[in-house]
Amino acid sequence: MSQECLLKDVIHSPRLERLLDFLRCSPTPWHAARTMARRLEDAGYRCLEETQAWSLTPGDRFYVTRNDSSIIAVNLPKAPLETLRMVGAHTDSPCLRLKTNAAKTSAGWLQLGVQVYGGALLAPWFDRDLGIAGRVHVRHADGRLEGVLINVAAPVAIIPSLAIHLDREANEGRAMNAQTQMAPVLLQHGDVGDFHRLLLEWLEAQHGLTDISVLDFELGFHDLQPPSVVGAGQELVASARLDNLLSCFIGLEAMLEADGSQGMVLVANDHEEVGSASACGAQGPFLADVLKRINSQVGEAGDEGYIRLIQSSRMISCDNAHALHPNFKDKHDAEHGPEINAGPVIKVNANQRYATNSATAAMFRDICEESGVPVQTFIIRADMACGSTIGPITATEVGVPTLDVGVPQWAMHSIRETAGTKDIEYLIRALTTFFNRAELS
Repeated sequence: MSQECLLKDVIHSPRLERLLDFLRCSPTPWHAARTMARRLEDAGYRCLEETQAWSLTPGDRFYVTRNDSSIIAVNLPKAPLETLRMVGAHTDSPCLRLKTNAAKTSAGWLQLGVQVYGGALLAPWFDRDLGIAGRVHVRHADGRLEGVLINVAAPVAIIPSLAIHLDREANEGRAMNAQTQMAPVLLQHGDVGDFHRLLLEWLEAQHGLTDISVLDFELGFHDLQPPSVVGAGQELVASARLDNLLSCFIGLEAMLEADGSQGMVLVANDHEEVGSASACGAQGPFLADVLKRINSQVGEAGDEGYIRLIQSSRMISCDNAHALHPNFKDKHDAEHGPEINAGPVIKVNANQRYATNSATAAMFRDICEESGVPVQTFIIRADMACGSTIGPITATEVGVPTLDVGVPQWAMHSIRETAGTKDIEYLIRALTTFFNRAELS
C-alpha cells in the first residue's frame, strides 16, 4: 500500500475521529464522564442512581456516576456471575484550576488567580489560547439548587510570557511561580465584579439560566488548540489530556466492541493526579460499593461469595507510559525504553508503585499473543523516582489481582501530549480479547 493511501486510511479512521471528538468534548473530568455516559446510553446501557434501590438481572448493562466526574460501566453475563474482567482508568488531568475568589486586577487587567491541579508542566501553559470549563452550582429563584457544566470554548484568557529582553535568563531553567506569574489575563479595564457578570452570561448562553445566583464552582482553564493527527507519516496523536482520557477512550471502545458474553467492568476514577483520596477516587469506596451491590443481587451472596468473586476476577489498570524520547534517551533504562507505535507497555516497579506482578503480567502477555499485539515493558531507571497509578490503590482497596499497562506517550503532564496512532488500536484489541476471554489465568 502506498504511503499516500495509508495516510488517508489513518486520517479517515472512524475510531480516530471518535477519539478526537471525545478529547474535544472532554475539557474536564465532569465533561469526560458525561461524554462516556452518552456513548454508553447509545449502546443500550441504562443509568442507575446510587441513592436508589437497584434491581439487577443476568445480562444487565448499566452505568453509574459519582460526583459527576467518576463513572463505572458494567456488563453482567447471562450465565452465573463467577468472575469479572475489569479495566480501570482516570478522568482527570493536570491543569490550572480557578481559586474561589479568583478575580483580581493588576496594571489595568482583570486576572484570575489559579491553583495548580496535579503535577503539571507549567512552561507550556504560557502564550496559549485558553478557555474555561467545569462545574457551577447555582440557586434558582424558587430556592432549588442545581449543578451544571459549562465549557467556554472561546479564547477568553491567556498567560503572556515575559519578553526575553526583560529576562535574559529565561532559557536558563528559571523557575515559574504559579502564585505571582501565572494568573491568566481576562479583560482589560475590568474589575473584580466582571468575572461574576461573565459567568452569569455564559450560564445563560449555554443553559438558558436567568434569575439565578452562583453559589460555588469548580472551574479550570483548558487549551483551545484542537487535538490532531501529526507527523509526516501521521503516526502521532497530539492533544491535551491524553493522560488519561486516552485510556478512558480505549477502555470504552474495547467494552463496546466486546461480545458481551462475560462479566465486564470499566471504571474511570477522578482525582488520580492528586493521590486518589476522595469519595470518587480510586482510594475511595466507589468501585467496592458497586461490586458489592452487584454480588448481592446476581452473585453468591455474603462475604464468602464476594471474596470469591474478587479473587476470581482481574483488573487491568490503564494509564499511559513514558515513551523513549529521541532527545532524552538517557532518561530511560536502556532495556526498558518503550517505543511509540510498538505496542502497549506493561509497567513494573519492585516497590509497588505499579500493581503488576509476574502472574498478572503473564496473563497480559498471553492476551497480547492471542490478539496479535506486540507488547513492551517499562521500568524506571534505578536512580529515578517512579510515579504511580490507580492500579496499586485499587488492588489495595478492593483486593483484586491487578496489573498496570498503558500506551507509550511523550510530554506527560504537558498542556499538549503525544501518543502513537497504532498503539491505540493495539491496546483496544488486547482489551477486547481480555473482555471476551472465557477463562482468566
